[in-house]
Amino acid sequence: MTWNQEGRTAFTALMEGKINKQLKKVLKKIVKEAHEPLAVADAKLGGVIKEKLNLSCIHSPVVNELMRGIRSQMDGLIPGVEPREMSAMCLGLAHSLSRYRLKFSADKVDTMIVQAISLLDDLDKELNNYIMRCREWYGWHFPELGKIISDNLTYCKCLQKVGDRRNYASATLSEFLPEEVEAEVKAAAEISMGTEVSEEDICNILHLCTQVIEISEYRTQLYEYLQNRMMAIAPNVTVMVGELVGARLIAHAGSLLNLAKHAASTVQILGAEKALFRALKSRRDTPKYGLIYHASLVGQSSPKHKGKISRMLAAKTVLAIRYDAFGEDSSSAMGVENRAKLEARLRTLEDRGIRKISGTGKALAKTEKYEHKSEVKTYDPSGDSTLPTCSKKRKIEQVDKEGEVTEKKAKKAKIKVKVEEEEEEEVVLVEEETSTKKKKKKDKKKHIKEEPVSEEEPCTSTAIPSPEKKKKKKKKKDIED
Repeated sequence: MTWNQEGRTAFTALMEGKINKQLKKVLKKIVKEAHEPLAVADAKLGGVIKEKLNLSCIHSPVVNELMRGIRSQMDGLIPGVEPREMSAMCLGLAHSLSRYRLKFSADKVDTMIVQAISLLDDLDKELNNYIMRCREWYGWHFPELGKIISDNLTYCKCLQKVGDRRNYASATLSEFLPEEVEAEVKAAAEISMGTEVSEEDICNILHLCTQVIEISEYRTQLYEYLQNRMMAIAPNVTVMVGELVGARLIAHAGSLLNLAKHAASTVQILGAEKALFRALKSRRDTPKYGLIYHASLVGQSSPKHKGKISRMLAAKTVLAIRYDAFGEDSSSAMGVENRAKLEARLRTLEDRGIRKISGTGKALAKTEKYEHKSEVKTYDPSGDSTLPTCSKKRKIEQVDKEGEVTEKKAKKAKIKVKVEEEEEEEVVLVEEETSTKKKKKKDKKKHIKEEPVSEEEPCTSTAIPSPEKKKKKKKKKDIED
Protein backbone atom coordinates (compact mmCIF):
# COMPACT_ATOMS: atom_id res chain seq x y z
CA MET A 1 0.00 0.00 0.00
CA THR A 2 3.08 2.28 -0.07
CA TRP A 3 2.41 3.21 -3.71
CA ASN A 4 -1.13 4.18 -2.67
CA GLN A 5 0.13 6.48 0.11
CA GLU A 6 2.77 8.02 -2.18
CA GLY A 7 0.16 8.63 -4.85
CA ARG A 8 -2.18 10.19 -2.29
CA THR A 9 0.49 12.57 -0.93
CA ALA A 10 1.50 13.57 -4.47
CA PHE A 11 -2.11 14.19 -5.48
CA THR A 12 -2.90 16.25 -2.35
CA ALA A 13 0.23 18.35 -3.02
CA LEU A 14 -0.94 18.96 -6.58
CA MET A 15 -4.44 19.90 -5.35
CA GLU A 16 -2.94 22.47 -2.97
CA GLY A 17 -0.65 23.87 -5.70
CA LYS A 18 2.60 22.49 -4.27
CA ILE A 19 5.46 20.65 -6.04
CA ASN A 20 6.40 17.16 -4.81
CA LYS A 21 10.05 16.03 -4.49
CA GLN A 22 9.81 13.51 -7.34
CA LEU A 23 8.13 16.09 -9.57
CA LYS A 24 10.91 18.58 -8.79
CA LYS A 25 13.58 16.09 -9.93
CA VAL A 26 11.76 15.42 -13.21
CA LEU A 27 11.19 19.14 -13.87
CA LYS A 28 14.88 20.01 -13.24
CA LYS A 29 15.89 17.55 -15.95
CA ILE A 30 13.30 19.07 -18.32
CA VAL A 31 14.57 22.63 -17.67
CA LYS A 32 18.03 21.74 -19.03
CA GLU A 33 16.69 20.17 -22.22
CA ALA A 34 13.36 22.03 -22.78
CA HIS A 35 13.19 24.62 -25.58
CA GLU A 36 9.37 25.01 -25.59
CA PRO A 37 6.80 25.89 -22.86
CA LEU A 38 5.41 23.16 -20.58
CA ALA A 39 1.71 22.18 -20.93
CA VAL A 40 -0.01 22.19 -17.50
CA ALA A 41 -3.58 21.08 -16.62
CA ASP A 42 -3.76 23.29 -13.49
CA ALA A 43 -3.05 27.04 -13.84
CA LYS A 44 -2.18 27.36 -10.13
CA LEU A 45 0.48 24.63 -10.39
CA GLY A 46 1.86 26.28 -13.54
CA GLY A 47 2.35 29.55 -11.65
CA VAL A 48 4.25 27.74 -8.86
CA ILE A 49 6.51 25.96 -11.39
CA LYS A 50 7.28 29.25 -13.14
CA GLU A 51 8.17 30.96 -9.85
CA LYS A 52 10.41 28.21 -8.43
CA LEU A 53 12.04 26.70 -11.54
CA ASN A 54 11.74 29.61 -14.01
CA LEU A 55 10.05 27.37 -16.59
CA SER A 56 7.36 28.87 -18.88
CA CYS A 57 4.00 27.01 -18.74
CA ILE A 58 0.83 26.96 -20.89
CA HIS A 59 -2.74 26.33 -19.70
CA SER A 60 -5.56 26.38 -22.29
CA PRO A 61 -8.57 24.31 -23.50
CA VAL A 62 -6.29 22.61 -26.02
CA VAL A 63 -4.08 21.38 -23.15
CA ASN A 64 -7.15 19.98 -21.36
CA GLU A 65 -8.11 18.02 -24.48
CA LEU A 66 -4.53 16.70 -24.73
CA MET A 67 -4.60 15.56 -21.08
CA ARG A 68 -7.93 13.78 -21.65
CA GLY A 69 -6.41 11.92 -24.60
CA ILE A 70 -3.38 10.85 -22.51
CA ARG A 71 -5.64 9.53 -19.74
CA SER A 72 -7.72 7.52 -22.20
CA GLN A 73 -4.57 5.95 -23.74
CA MET A 74 -2.74 5.38 -20.45
CA ASP A 75 -2.69 1.57 -20.82
CA GLY A 76 -0.72 1.76 -24.09
CA LEU A 77 1.65 4.51 -22.91
CA ILE A 78 2.78 2.64 -19.74
CA PRO A 79 4.14 -0.84 -20.68
CA GLY A 80 3.97 -3.83 -18.35
CA VAL A 81 0.69 -2.85 -16.62
CA GLU A 82 -2.57 -4.65 -17.30
CA PRO A 83 -5.86 -2.73 -17.62
CA ARG A 84 -7.38 -4.53 -14.58
CA GLU A 85 -4.44 -3.51 -12.37
CA MET A 86 -4.63 0.09 -13.61
CA SER A 87 -8.37 0.35 -12.84
CA ALA A 88 -7.83 -1.19 -9.37
CA MET A 89 -5.01 1.28 -8.67
CA CYS A 90 -7.19 4.25 -9.75
CA LEU A 91 -10.10 3.06 -7.60
CA GLY A 92 -7.89 2.53 -4.53
CA LEU A 93 -6.29 5.95 -4.94
CA ALA A 94 -9.71 7.61 -5.26
CA HIS A 95 -11.01 5.88 -2.10
CA SER A 96 -7.96 6.70 0.01
CA LEU A 97 -7.94 10.31 -1.22
CA SER A 98 -11.64 10.83 -0.41
CA ARG A 99 -11.15 9.26 3.05
CA TYR A 100 -8.15 11.51 3.71
CA ARG A 101 -9.98 14.68 2.63
CA LEU A 102 -13.07 13.87 4.71
CA LYS A 103 -10.95 13.09 7.75
CA PHE A 104 -8.72 16.13 7.73
CA SER A 105 -10.87 18.77 6.05
CA ALA A 106 -11.70 21.68 8.37
CA ASP A 107 -14.79 22.51 6.31
CA LYS A 108 -16.46 19.18 7.07
CA VAL A 109 -16.46 19.61 10.88
CA ASP A 110 -19.43 21.98 10.84
CA THR A 111 -21.50 19.71 8.59
CA MET A 112 -22.79 18.15 11.84
CA ILE A 113 -24.24 21.55 12.82
CA VAL A 114 -25.80 22.04 9.38
CA GLN A 115 -27.46 18.62 9.50
CA ALA A 116 -28.59 19.00 13.13
CA ILE A 117 -30.28 22.41 12.62
CA SER A 118 -32.04 21.24 9.44
CA LEU A 119 -33.29 18.13 11.27
CA LEU A 120 -34.46 20.29 14.19
CA ASP A 121 -36.51 22.48 11.83
CA ASP A 122 -38.03 19.38 10.20
CA LEU A 123 -38.93 17.93 13.61
CA ASP A 124 -40.66 21.18 14.60
CA LYS A 125 -42.79 21.08 11.45
CA GLU A 126 -43.71 17.42 11.94
CA LEU A 127 -44.52 17.95 15.63
CA ASN A 128 -46.85 20.83 14.78
CA ASN A 129 -48.65 18.71 12.18
CA TYR A 130 -48.98 15.72 14.52
CA ILE A 131 -50.24 17.78 17.46
CA MET A 132 -52.78 19.61 15.31
CA ARG A 133 -54.05 16.28 13.97
CA CYS A 134 -54.22 14.80 17.49
CA ARG A 135 -56.20 17.76 18.91
CA GLU A 136 -58.60 17.74 15.99
CA TRP A 137 -59.09 13.96 16.15
CA TYR A 138 -59.67 13.72 19.91
CA GLY A 139 -61.71 16.96 19.81
CA TRP A 140 -64.67 15.04 18.37
CA HIS A 141 -64.76 12.94 21.55
CA PHE A 142 -63.78 15.54 24.19
CA PRO A 143 -63.67 19.08 22.69
CA GLU A 144 -63.48 20.90 26.05
CA LEU A 145 -60.05 19.43 26.92
CA GLY A 146 -58.28 21.42 24.17
CA LYS A 147 -59.47 24.74 25.65
CA ILE A 148 -58.54 23.81 29.25
CA ILE A 149 -55.00 22.41 28.52
CA SER A 150 -53.03 24.73 26.23
CA ASP A 151 -49.63 22.96 26.42
CA ASN A 152 -49.32 20.34 23.67
CA LEU A 153 -47.06 17.88 25.50
CA THR A 154 -49.18 17.79 28.67
CA TYR A 155 -52.29 17.39 26.48
CA CYS A 156 -50.80 14.28 24.84
CA LYS A 157 -49.58 12.86 28.17
CA CYS A 158 -53.03 13.27 29.79
CA LEU A 159 -54.69 11.70 26.76
CA GLN A 160 -52.23 8.78 26.79
CA LYS A 161 -52.86 8.07 30.47
CA VAL A 162 -56.68 8.34 30.47
CA GLY A 163 -57.87 7.54 26.96
CA ASP A 164 -61.69 7.51 27.01
CA ARG A 165 -63.58 10.54 28.35
CA ARG A 166 -65.44 8.45 30.94
CA ASN A 167 -62.16 7.45 32.68
CA TYR A 168 -61.33 11.04 33.74
CA ALA A 169 -63.55 10.81 36.86
CA SER A 170 -61.46 7.98 38.38
CA ALA A 171 -58.04 9.01 36.95
CA THR A 172 -55.39 11.06 38.83
CA LEU A 173 -53.65 13.72 36.72
CA SER A 174 -51.65 15.39 39.50
CA GLU A 175 -48.37 14.41 37.72
CA PHE A 176 -49.13 16.66 34.75
CA LEU A 177 -51.71 19.21 35.96
CA PRO A 178 -52.29 21.40 39.06
CA GLU A 179 -55.29 20.64 41.29
CA GLU A 180 -57.51 23.45 39.96
CA VAL A 181 -57.03 22.45 36.33
CA GLU A 182 -57.54 18.76 37.18
CA ALA A 183 -60.87 19.52 38.86
CA GLU A 184 -61.91 21.62 35.84
CA VAL A 185 -61.04 18.77 33.44
CA LYS A 186 -63.07 16.24 35.50
CA ALA A 187 -66.07 18.58 35.66
CA ALA A 188 -65.91 19.17 31.89
CA ALA A 189 -65.69 15.42 31.20
CA GLU A 190 -69.02 14.81 32.99
CA ILE A 191 -70.96 17.39 30.93
CA SER A 192 -69.02 17.12 27.64
CA MET A 193 -70.82 17.64 24.30
CA GLY A 194 -68.48 15.26 22.38
CA THR A 195 -69.56 12.22 20.42
CA GLU A 196 -68.99 8.61 21.45
CA VAL A 197 -66.09 6.79 19.74
CA SER A 198 -65.04 3.14 19.58
CA GLU A 199 -62.05 1.53 21.31
CA GLU A 200 -60.23 1.13 18.00
CA ASP A 201 -60.39 4.89 17.40
CA ILE A 202 -59.05 5.54 20.91
CA CYS A 203 -56.16 3.09 20.28
CA ASN A 204 -55.13 4.91 17.08
CA ILE A 205 -55.30 8.30 18.84
CA LEU A 206 -53.18 6.97 21.73
CA HIS A 207 -50.60 5.63 19.24
CA LEU A 208 -50.36 9.10 17.70
CA CYS A 209 -49.87 10.59 21.19
CA THR A 210 -46.95 8.24 21.89
CA GLN A 211 -45.37 9.32 18.60
CA VAL A 212 -45.70 12.98 19.59
CA ILE A 213 -44.15 12.36 23.02
CA GLU A 214 -41.22 10.38 21.57
CA ILE A 215 -40.50 12.99 18.88
CA SER A 216 -40.59 15.83 21.44
CA GLU A 217 -38.16 13.93 23.71
CA TYR A 218 -35.83 13.32 20.76
CA ARG A 219 -36.05 17.02 19.87
CA THR A 220 -34.82 18.03 23.36
CA GLN A 221 -31.86 15.60 23.00
CA LEU A 222 -31.02 16.98 19.57
CA TYR A 223 -31.16 20.55 20.88
CA GLU A 224 -28.69 19.68 23.67
CA TYR A 225 -26.39 18.05 21.11
CA LEU A 226 -26.57 21.16 18.93
CA GLN A 227 -25.74 23.38 21.91
CA ASN A 228 -22.64 21.31 22.70
CA ARG A 229 -21.46 21.27 19.07
CA MET A 230 -21.93 25.04 18.71
CA MET A 231 -20.01 25.74 21.92
CA ALA A 232 -17.19 23.50 20.67
CA ILE A 233 -16.94 24.87 17.10
CA ALA A 234 -18.19 28.50 17.35
CA PRO A 235 -18.33 29.60 21.02
CA ASN A 236 -18.16 33.36 20.33
CA VAL A 237 -20.97 33.21 17.76
CA THR A 238 -23.09 31.24 20.24
CA VAL A 239 -22.59 33.91 22.91
CA MET A 240 -23.45 36.72 20.47
CA VAL A 241 -26.60 35.42 18.74
CA GLY A 242 -27.44 32.09 20.40
CA GLU A 243 -27.19 28.46 19.28
CA LEU A 244 -30.15 28.36 16.91
CA VAL A 245 -29.45 31.63 15.06
CA GLY A 246 -25.72 30.84 14.81
CA ALA A 247 -26.41 27.34 13.46
CA ARG A 248 -28.92 28.73 10.92
CA LEU A 249 -26.37 31.29 9.72
CA ILE A 250 -23.74 28.54 9.27
CA ALA A 251 -26.26 26.31 7.47
CA HIS A 252 -27.34 29.18 5.19
CA ALA A 253 -23.73 30.01 4.21
CA GLY A 254 -22.77 26.31 3.83
CA SER A 255 -19.89 26.25 6.31
CA LEU A 256 -18.19 28.38 8.97
CA LEU A 257 -15.39 29.37 6.56
CA ASN A 258 -17.87 30.52 3.91
CA LEU A 259 -19.72 32.55 6.56
CA ALA A 260 -16.42 34.13 7.69
CA LYS A 261 -15.87 35.43 4.13
CA HIS A 262 -19.15 37.40 4.18
CA ALA A 263 -19.27 41.09 5.06
CA ALA A 264 -21.28 42.42 8.03
CA SER A 265 -23.93 43.92 5.73
CA THR A 266 -24.42 40.51 4.08
CA VAL A 267 -24.70 38.69 7.43
CA GLN A 268 -27.27 41.30 8.54
CA ILE A 269 -29.72 40.44 5.71
CA LEU A 270 -28.76 36.77 5.32
CA GLY A 271 -32.03 34.86 4.96
CA ALA A 272 -33.99 37.80 3.48
CA GLU A 273 -32.75 37.52 -0.11
CA LYS A 274 -36.23 37.43 -1.64
CA ALA A 275 -37.26 40.62 0.16
CA LEU A 276 -33.99 42.30 -0.85
CA PHE A 277 -34.35 41.58 -4.58
CA ARG A 278 -38.05 42.48 -4.49
CA ALA A 279 -37.17 45.83 -2.91
CA LEU A 280 -34.42 46.48 -5.47
CA LYS A 281 -36.83 45.65 -8.31
CA SER A 282 -39.61 47.90 -7.05
CA ARG A 283 -37.16 50.62 -5.82
CA ARG A 284 -38.38 50.50 -2.24
CA ASP A 285 -36.59 50.32 1.13
CA THR A 286 -34.36 47.26 1.48
CA PRO A 287 -34.82 44.92 4.50
CA LYS A 288 -32.89 45.72 7.69
CA TYR A 289 -32.52 42.17 9.01
CA GLY A 290 -32.82 38.52 8.04
CA LEU A 291 -32.06 35.50 10.25
CA ILE A 292 -30.38 37.80 12.79
CA TYR A 293 -33.83 39.19 13.69
CA HIS A 294 -34.42 36.13 15.93
CA ALA A 295 -31.40 36.96 18.14
CA SER A 296 -32.23 37.89 21.73
CA LEU A 297 -30.63 41.37 21.53
CA VAL A 298 -32.79 42.37 18.54
CA GLY A 299 -35.87 40.98 20.25
CA GLN A 300 -35.22 43.03 23.42
CA SER A 301 -34.98 46.34 21.55
CA SER A 302 -37.96 48.56 20.71
CA PRO A 303 -39.24 48.61 17.08
CA LYS A 304 -37.59 51.94 16.19
CA HIS A 305 -34.14 50.67 17.37
CA LYS A 306 -34.27 47.19 15.79
CA GLY A 307 -32.48 48.33 12.61
CA LYS A 308 -29.61 49.96 14.52
CA ILE A 309 -29.17 47.02 16.89
CA SER A 310 -29.23 44.46 14.04
CA ARG A 311 -26.54 46.45 12.18
CA MET A 312 -24.29 46.65 15.25
CA LEU A 313 -24.93 43.00 16.13
CA ALA A 314 -24.04 41.90 12.58
CA ALA A 315 -20.72 43.80 12.76
CA LYS A 316 -19.76 42.19 16.08
CA THR A 317 -21.01 38.75 14.97
CA VAL A 318 -18.76 38.83 11.88
CA LEU A 319 -15.76 39.48 14.13
CA ALA A 320 -16.79 36.53 16.32
CA ILE A 321 -17.26 34.27 13.26
CA ARG A 322 -13.77 35.11 11.93
CA TYR A 323 -12.22 34.61 15.35
CA ASP A 324 -13.89 31.17 15.64
CA ALA A 325 -12.99 30.15 12.06
CA PHE A 326 -9.36 31.28 11.91
CA GLY A 327 -8.31 31.75 15.55
CA GLU A 328 -6.40 29.12 17.50
CA ASP A 329 -7.97 30.00 20.85
CA SER A 330 -11.33 28.32 21.61
CA SER A 331 -12.46 30.61 24.46
CA SER A 332 -15.60 32.77 24.35
CA ALA A 333 -14.07 35.82 26.10
CA MET A 334 -14.27 38.04 23.01
CA GLY A 335 -17.93 37.20 22.46
CA VAL A 336 -18.83 37.98 26.08
CA GLU A 337 -17.01 41.32 25.89
CA ASN A 338 -18.71 42.37 22.62
CA ARG A 339 -22.13 41.31 23.91
CA ALA A 340 -21.65 43.45 27.02
CA LYS A 341 -20.81 46.44 24.80
CA LEU A 342 -23.93 45.88 22.69
CA GLU A 343 -26.14 45.58 25.79
CA ALA A 344 -24.72 48.87 27.12
CA ARG A 345 -25.36 50.52 23.75
CA LEU A 346 -28.92 49.20 23.75
CA ARG A 347 -29.50 50.65 27.22
CA THR A 348 -28.26 54.07 26.11
CA LEU A 349 -30.55 53.99 23.06
CA GLU A 350 -33.57 53.03 25.18
CA ASP A 351 -32.80 55.71 27.81
CA ARG A 352 -32.13 58.47 25.26
CA GLY A 353 -35.56 60.00 25.81
CA ILE A 354 -34.89 60.31 29.56
CA ARG A 355 -31.28 61.47 29.28
CA LYS A 356 -30.26 65.02 28.47
CA ILE A 357 -28.49 65.72 25.18
CA SER A 358 -25.05 67.02 26.20
CA GLY A 359 -21.42 66.73 25.14
CA THR A 360 -20.98 63.26 26.56
CA GLY A 361 -24.61 62.16 26.29
CA LYS A 362 -24.38 60.50 29.72
CA ALA A 363 -25.59 63.31 32.00
CA LEU A 364 -29.06 62.80 33.34
CA ALA A 365 -31.67 65.47 32.63
CA LYS A 366 -31.80 67.98 35.48
CA THR A 367 -35.40 68.70 36.42
CA GLU A 368 -36.40 71.65 38.55
CA LYS A 369 -37.52 71.04 42.11
CA TYR A 370 -41.25 71.15 42.66
CA GLU A 371 -42.28 73.91 45.02
CA HIS A 372 -45.87 74.24 46.14
CA LYS A 373 -47.01 77.84 45.68
CA SER A 374 -50.21 78.58 47.58
CA GLU A 375 -52.23 81.40 46.06
CA VAL A 376 -55.21 82.79 47.99
CA LYS A 377 -58.02 83.67 45.61
CA THR A 378 -60.94 85.87 46.68
CA TYR A 379 -64.51 85.23 45.53
CA ASP A 380 -65.77 87.52 42.76
CA PRO A 381 -69.54 88.14 43.24
CA SER A 382 -69.88 90.04 39.94
CA GLY A 383 -70.25 86.74 38.08
CA ASP A 384 -73.46 85.90 39.95
CA SER A 385 -75.53 88.94 38.86
CA THR A 386 -77.51 88.68 35.62
CA LEU A 387 -78.25 92.45 35.45
CA PRO A 388 -76.31 94.65 33.00
CA THR A 389 -73.36 96.48 34.63
CA CYS A 390 -73.03 99.44 32.20
CA SER A 391 -75.24 102.60 32.56
CA LYS A 392 -78.13 103.59 30.25
CA LYS A 393 -76.31 106.67 28.85
CA ARG A 394 -73.39 104.58 27.68
CA LYS A 395 -75.75 102.08 26.08
CA ILE A 396 -77.58 104.83 24.16
CA GLU A 397 -74.26 106.30 22.94
CA GLN A 398 -73.13 102.87 21.79
CA VAL A 399 -76.42 102.33 19.93
CA ASP A 400 -76.14 105.77 18.22
CA LYS A 401 -72.58 105.09 17.12
CA GLU A 402 -73.56 101.67 15.79
CA GLY A 403 -76.49 103.25 13.86
CA GLU A 404 -74.22 105.84 12.24
CA VAL A 405 -71.74 103.19 11.22
CA THR A 406 -74.46 101.02 9.68
CA GLU A 407 -75.92 104.04 7.77
CA LYS A 408 -72.51 104.89 6.30
CA LYS A 409 -72.01 101.29 5.25
CA ALA A 410 -75.44 101.21 3.58
CA LYS A 411 -74.71 104.45 1.63
CA LYS A 412 -71.40 103.08 0.38
CA ALA A 413 -73.08 99.86 -0.70
CA LYS A 414 -75.77 101.81 -2.63
CA ILE A 415 -73.12 103.92 -4.41
CA LYS A 416 -71.26 100.77 -5.43
CA VAL A 417 -74.45 99.19 -6.81
CA LYS A 418 -75.22 102.39 -8.81
CA VAL A 419 -71.70 102.50 -10.27
CA GLU A 420 -71.94 98.85 -11.34
CA GLU A 421 -75.34 99.44 -13.00
CA GLU A 422 -74.01 102.50 -14.87
CA GLU A 423 -71.01 100.57 -16.12
CA GLU A 424 -73.30 97.86 -17.46
CA GLU A 425 -75.46 100.51 -19.23
CA GLU A 426 -72.32 102.05 -20.79
CA VAL A 427 -71.27 98.69 -22.21
CA VAL A 428 -74.74 98.20 -23.72
CA LEU A 429 -74.75 101.73 -25.26
CA VAL A 430 -71.30 101.27 -26.78
CA GLU A 431 -72.40 98.00 -28.39
CA GLU A 432 -75.54 99.70 -29.79
CA GLU A 433 -73.49 102.61 -31.22
CA THR A 434 -71.09 100.28 -32.98
CA SER A 435 -73.98 98.32 -34.50
CA THR A 436 -75.73 101.54 -35.74
CA LYS A 437 -72.50 102.86 -37.30
CA LYS A 438 -72.06 99.64 -39.25
CA LYS A 439 -75.66 99.87 -40.51
CA LYS A 440 -75.19 103.51 -41.61
CA LYS A 441 -72.06 102.65 -43.57
CA LYS A 442 -73.90 99.87 -45.39
CA ASP A 443 -76.84 102.27 -46.25
CA LYS A 444 -74.44 104.94 -47.57
CA LYS A 445 -72.79 102.47 -49.89
CA LYS A 446 -76.19 101.43 -51.26
CA HIS A 447 -77.22 105.12 -51.88
CA ILE A 448 -73.94 105.84 -53.66
CA LYS A 449 -74.51 102.96 -56.04
CA GLU A 450 -78.19 103.86 -56.74
CA GLU A 451 -78.11 107.72 -56.85
CA PRO A 452 -75.56 110.41 -57.79
CA VAL A 453 -73.64 112.24 -55.13
CA SER A 454 -75.89 114.82 -53.34
CA GLU A 455 -74.96 117.98 -51.53
CA GLU A 456 -72.75 117.68 -48.50
CA GLU A 457 -74.66 117.16 -45.30
CA PRO A 458 -73.70 119.18 -42.26
CA CYS A 459 -71.71 117.31 -39.61
CA THR A 460 -73.88 116.67 -36.52
CA SER A 461 -71.16 115.05 -34.42
CA THR A 462 -69.95 118.40 -33.02
CA ALA A 463 -73.39 119.53 -31.90
CA ILE A 464 -74.44 116.29 -30.10
CA PRO A 465 -72.67 115.77 -26.78
CA SER A 466 -71.44 112.19 -26.12
CA PRO A 467 -73.37 110.06 -23.61
CA GLU A 468 -70.11 109.12 -21.82
CA LYS A 469 -69.50 112.72 -20.73
CA LYS A 470 -73.06 112.98 -19.42
CA LYS A 471 -72.61 109.83 -17.32
CA LYS A 472 -69.31 111.09 -15.83
CA LYS A 473 -71.01 114.31 -14.76
CA LYS A 474 -73.85 112.34 -13.14
CA LYS A 475 -71.32 110.22 -11.19
CA LYS A 476 -69.54 113.33 -9.86
CA LYS A 477 -72.87 114.83 -8.71
CA ASP A 478 -73.89 111.62 -6.92
CA ILE A 479 -70.53 111.41 -5.11
CA GLU A 480 -70.77 115.10 -4.01
CA ASP A 481 -74.33 114.53 -2.70
